[in-house]
Amino acid sequence: METKNVMIVGVGGQGSLLASKLLGRLLLSRGYDIKVSEVHGMSQRGGSVVTYVRFGDKVYSPVIDKGQADYIVSFELLEAARWTEYLKPNGKIITNTQQINPMPVIIGAMAYPEELLAKMQAAGVDVDAMDALTLAQQAGSSKAVNLVLMGRLSRYFDIPKEECIAAIEASVPPKFLEMNKVAFELGRQE
Repeated sequence: METKNVMIVGVGGQGSLLASKLLGRLLLSRGYDIKVSEVHGMSQRGGSVVTYVRFGDKVYSPVIDKGQADYIVSFELLEAARWTEYLKPNGKIITNTQQINPMPVIIGAMAYPEELLAKMQAAGVDVDAMDALTLAQQAGSSKAVNLVLMGRLSRYFDIPKEECIAAIEASVPPKFLEMNKVAFELGRQE
């Protein structure tokens, strides 16, 4: 199998590291060679976080270069726009429509860019956008955005739902398990 590349991008504290762990565990259970690399930035201060997940028959490097991502899963709209140059010409961005103001916007030095979704689509980017925050809240917690987005990503892979649920069960603490399963299912069905 040709190596596939998934980037998971967001803002610190949104659960992108759990999402990459879950995806890695799922792909490993299917027998793929997998490499995962995390770049934290100022994650504890609300800065950008990016995780690379590469899988296939044999993967030699964990890093995804510009123009190589098959999928970009974004927890926040500006982060989706920020990383579009990493997407393959036929790649797809799966993004939450939530907007989280970065520090320059918070201090008034800049305005949050307008019409980001429309601009990405006008540039020819294949975007699957959804209000993952509302679905996460329906599942029981705004912190479940990561599982909503993983549910949405799962629609693009030929992996049985039962295997996805098994990976969630192996990755999530028991007290949050049911909520995360619901969030995953809401993202998968939306």
